[in-house]
Amino acid sequence: MSDTPCWIYRSSKKNEMYLYVVSEHKLQELPAELMRRFGEPQFVMQLDLNLDRSLARADVATVIDNLQDKGFHLQMPPTLEPDLYYGNED
Repeated sequence: MSDTPCWIYRSSKKNEMYLYVVSEHKLQELPAELMRRFGEPQFVMQLDLNLDRSLARADVATVIDNLQDKGFHLQMPPTLEPDLYYGNED
């Protein structure tokens, strides 16, 4: 399988939300509602993806499929689960 190039942007509105696109010139073609919620894209990096590469918080096969099918992949922020302190358990 050949590499799939992608450009990664972070959201100006939502911490730890990232948008992967197949071309740096495709941002203006993305759905208006997506871009309204995402905010101003802030360039992070360009990567060439393949199934041998791992990503920190996304399944690379899913990202590649979304890039090929939709032209983008939206990575949502992780779900945070706070550690709760219930006091001393004697």
